[in-house]
Amino acid sequence: MNTTISLRKIFAHNIKCTRSKLGISQEELAGLCGLHRTYISDIERCNRNISIDNIEKIALALKTPAFELIKEVRE
Repeated sequence: MNTTISLRKIFAHNIKCTRSKLGISQEELAGLCGLHRTYISDIERCNRNISIDNIEKIALALKTPAFELIKEVRE
């Protein structure tokens, strides 16, 4: 049985959780990283295959190391 979660889903979850913990909206995050709000929404819903450049932009905007955004957290 394969219980691996896709990296895209992990990234989406981590973006949404980090953004929520910081108390910022998708629109605010989009403004901070120079991306469109619907693009952030698509990322959080796993509807985008995001580039390394945009991962970096989002990580910088969230003041979080990029590797933390793609790290699976098992609870």
